[in-house]
Amino acid sequence: MTVKVEKPSNKREENIPPQKSYPLRETIAGPEPEPFYNNYQYGVPIALDFGTSSLKVGLTNTTAPNNVFPALVARYRDRRAQKTLSIIGNDIFRDPALRSSSKGPYDGALVTNWDYIEYLFDYSFEHLGVHSDNGRINNPIIMTEPVACPLAQRKNMYELLFEAYQAPKVALGIDSLFSFYANSDGRSSGLVVGTGNESTHMIPVLNGKGILSQTKRIDFGGNSSSQFISKLLSLKYPYFPTKLTPQHTTNIFKDHCYVSMDYQEELAHYLDIDRLEDNDIVLQAPVDVNLAADKRKSEEELAKQAQKKREQGKRLQEQAQQKRLEKLLQKEQELQYYDNLKSELEELPPIEAQRRLEAEEFEDMNDFKKYVTNLEKSIKRSKNQDMGNEEVDEVDQWPLINIPDDQLSPEEIKEKRKQKLLKANYDARIRAKEAKKQEAELLAKQSKEEEEWRERDLEGWCNAKKEELNNLVKMVKERAKLIHSFKDRKSAATQQRMKNIADLANDATGSTSAASRKRRRNANTTIDNDPNDTFGANDEDWGIYRDISNAAVEEEQEEDYAKIVAIEEKLIKYDPEFTEDDTLAASQALDWKSSALHKFLHGPRQNVAVALGAKITDPEELANHPEIIKKNHQIHFNIERIRVPEILFQPSMAGLDQAGISEIAEDLVYRRLDGNFSPGGQSYSMINDVFLTGGLTHFKNLRERVVKDFTEFLPSGAPLKVRQANDPILDAWKGMQKWAGTPEAERSYVTKEEYEEMGAEYIKEHNLGNVCLM
Repeated sequence: MTVKVEKPSNKREENIPPQKSYPLRETIAGPEPEPFYNNYQYGVPIALDFGTSSLKVGLTNTTAPNNVFPALVARYRDRRAQKTLSIIGNDIFRDPALRSSSKGPYDGALVTNWDYIEYLFDYSFEHLGVHSDNGRINNPIIMTEPVACPLAQRKNMYELLFEAYQAPKVALGIDSLFSFYANSDGRSSGLVVGTGNESTHMIPVLNGKGILSQTKRIDFGGNSSSQFISKLLSLKYPYFPTKLTPQHTTNIFKDHCYVSMDYQEELAHYLDIDRLEDNDIVLQAPVDVNLAADKRKSEEELAKQAQKKREQGKRLQEQAQQKRLEKLLQKEQELQYYDNLKSELEELPPIEAQRRLEAEEFEDMNDFKKYVTNLEKSIKRSKNQDMGNEEVDEVDQWPLINIPDDQLSPEEIKEKRKQKLLKANYDARIRAKEAKKQEAELLAKQSKEEEEWRERDLEGWCNAKKEELNNLVKMVKERAKLIHSFKDRKSAATQQRMKNIADLANDATGSTSAASRKRRRNANTTIDNDPNDTFGANDEDWGIYRDISNAAVEEEQEEDYAKIVAIEEKLIKYDPEFTEDDTLAASQALDWKSSALHKFLHGPRQNVAVALGAKITDPEELANHPEIIKKNHQIHFNIERIRVPEILFQPSMAGLDQAGISEIAEDLVYRRLDGNFSPGGQSYSMINDVFLTGGLTHFKNLRERVVKDFTEFLPSGAPLKVRQANDPILDAWKGMQKWAGTPEAERSYVTKEEYEEMGAEYIKEHNLGNVCLM
């Protein structure tokens, strides 16, 4: 009885549309060049939001910066003009070669290339239209600097501004505090969460002044996120044909990541098919599918290639034949030489003959004869191989085997034994060839009988083959269970195997079991006349090795698989009811819907390579299929969408031994501040205005996640308010522009005269800048 397994319907796969793909976006320059400012005025402060990712530059008599461009510099050598050009900002993205060689002046949050800083200053001042009649910049400078900026960094910046550009006065501040200032009345209190390009800072602000002594930093920002995505995708797709640039990963991060409201719960079900349909993002790298498809060879080209291979094979055979003939000729010449030498040796006295043999590098006459005999045999074998002659003349090949021993000398008797062995070997080969021939005849006869049976009774033949197939499949499955059970040391099969090994060891070391005593008594059946070794006297003894060896079981498994494939091929060919879906391979095929790895790598669709592989058998045609080429240039961005932003809340996921935003905030309001959540308390002021700023605040759900996490640790009824900057990218510059016209700004400038008198260590503290903690 044949049992047919019903396969699940593929109607759902056939009806669903292909996934939408998004291009792997490059950063491109705008159509217009960087604008120049035409209303430059002396004495108006210049605001420079000098970030590690981009620069925002403008005069403070406007409401928005005049120039916003990336902090990148590329050096280009014009060989004709013998000049080296510095390309800066968005202009770099107009040329692929410049894009790949561009660099920033920063290593992390600190400047390491001050020449590049000077290039950026020159570029900024030129586009602002700065001009002077005294060789100086006649405008005050307001700039941003990192939180807790090292003295060496500030010293070099002062030196550049005061000595190179001769600026009249300079004020430095913190970008996230300037952003908070732009979105408040200047005397507000709150908790500023500044998500920067290199790090994230949490700064408590009381009455408009940042409390730097309680500021905390998380070493993770936009650039770290981009690098983390690059590492994740490199591990996920190690052989991806397109190199992912920092611009690629930065754009992926900005366009497709979002903050999870409940990371663990969402992660547990992220790869469910229904959710994956909405969450899986297909990123398509640029590839010319038509050009790649045109590379496929036509039938005529394939025929020419096959003919070329045949001709090449024929040439190789001819070359090998020529080499064999050359070696044969060389051996014949060598044999002729030694035949002449043999004639000479027979005429020489023994002492002279021995000296001559040693000169020819032979030990004695026996060594010489042995070498000549082997040389003759080698020549005969070569001639037989070249002529394809399998038959040999026994009289010429083994002349001594039919001569009685009493007619032979002792040396000839030894040679006769060797010839008997060679003759036996030859006879064995002839018998094996005959047995192989008889086996082929038997198989041909069976095949003919089976063909006649199939033509006479197709239904009966199909039923018999299916019955045989079912028995083989059943045997294969049972053997697979046995092989799997060997991996479990507590299974019954493994225990029995270990028992058999122990029994063998006991027999070898003098076991006192009844079986061992019986084998010792039967000393006349021992092997090698060892009275203690009776193993092997009975054929059943050798079966023990099949019980303790996995290799034998695996060999039987492979043989049965080969038989199954052969039967299935016949049934597919002659039985209309038997299809590919009924084969053992189809029943054991991977269910991609239940494979987390498949969904992680290929999304909520079947792998196109597997689907096409069932229809296309030619590997070259399959590799050059347009769908395969397109698929190989795709990235499925799914779990990474929530994994990377989650590092802000769980830095340990990126290997950082630091607390996340929520944990830092909890420690701050409960332990670092007064812990008073009633009006007038410091903690009350903090949670009453949690301000999010910086590039990462563009993430979807960031504000909602902060509200959720903060609510969990705050007391019931606490007045939590979380807001985002109106423009997280430009609000720092707008805060500088707003602050520039206040009396506090006038008191916070360090003039050139003060710098020259007091040195770079001198700092003027203000509400929005760094403080001296010494």
